[in-house]
Amino acid sequence: MTEITVPNPDRFRDLRVVVVNTTLKRSPELSNTQGLLDRSIALLRTNGATVDTFRLVDHDVAPGVQPDMREQGWPTDAWPTLWPRIAEADILIIGSPIWLGEQSSVTRRLVERLYAHSSETGEDGLSVFHGKVGGVIVTGNEDGVKNVGASLLYALQHIGFTIPPGADAGWIGPVGPGPSYLDNDSGGPESDFTNRNTTFATYNLLHVARLLKDAGGFPVGGNRPGAWEDGERFGFDAAPPATQPEAEPQQTANPEHD
Repeated sequence: MTEITVPNPDRFRDLRVVVVNTTLKRSPELSNTQGLLDRSIALLRTNGATVDTFRLVDHDVAPGVQPDMREQGWPTDAWPTLWPRIAEADILIIGSPIWLGEQSSVTRRLVERLYAHSSETGEDGLSVFHGKVGGVIVTGNEDGVKNVGASLLYALQHIGFTIPPGADAGWIGPVGPGPSYLDNDSGGPESDFTNRNTTFATYNLLHVARLLKDAGGFPVGGNRPGAWEDGERFGFDAAPPATQPEAEPQQTANPEHD
């Protein structure tokens, strides 16, 4: 049997993680999403990573898809003060509740504000999100964990985040009115399935962030936006020869017994 080991915490001590809770509840109101996020945060800190966490709803973040919406006429916008905290992190974990089977409106605002930076590039010419790792943790008392996870993980990878295997975890109670994650007798904190997935997601995020950081970031080659805009096509052919596969020999369902 393969020996099971826990990674040395020193392996992750230079990793920075930002955890954004997109609950609708302002601090210090009890957030069930924070309750599950806290399990992941504790594991991250046990492994030596530096964790920064905040609730987006505590900040006056304007809606929009520009880096600073004050330049678009909004009187206030806290996003420019929050963005550096995400820009400096190796790992982003988004925590979202479920409402009517979907992510919260605050979650969507976070995604839109992240998208505002999707055209920005670093010194290597790649997206500022290349080399960063993303994951999702979801809570609710109705169906929607996989739907919310799928939507958020797609959005993160689309703008440049690397998504490890098993990068999401969640908990839901019975469909319809019922207990939330931190309610007495909800079974949430005791759910072995949720606890396993939260643990695995946390370690997978750490491992992939470690690989990317040790490699000096995401590889550059055939993926630099600026070079494409300058006319470089990296070998891409817009009109390649048509591929016509040769006819496959016909086979019966069980050729050994023909």
